[in-house]
Amino acid sequence: MLNIATDIQSLTAFRRNSAGMMKHLRKSKRPLVLTLNGKAAAVVQDAEAYQRLLDVAARADTGEGVRQGLEDVRKGRTRPVREFFDEFESARGLSR
Repeated sequence: MLNIATDIQSLTAFRRNSAGMMKHLRKSKRPLVLTLNGKAAAVVQDAEAYQRLLDVAARADTGEGVRQGLEDVRKGRTRPVREFFDEFESARGLSR
């Protein structure tokens, strides 16, 4: 969760104290919002926290694929796998 008291900093402050802010990033595991002219311009986070974010996103993509597949089954948008392979092989000139 973002802490607005410590996790929003100006880009200028980040440039002046990048080592200290990097230490804060590693310790807190929270992203740091950098502002430019008072508006959010970038988000910085440590590599470990970013990897966790990528892992969560990958799992979400997998879950969405399963959800869509189940919806296709419920709505009858399926066909036998043999039919698919016959069509696939025929379209590419493949033989068994």
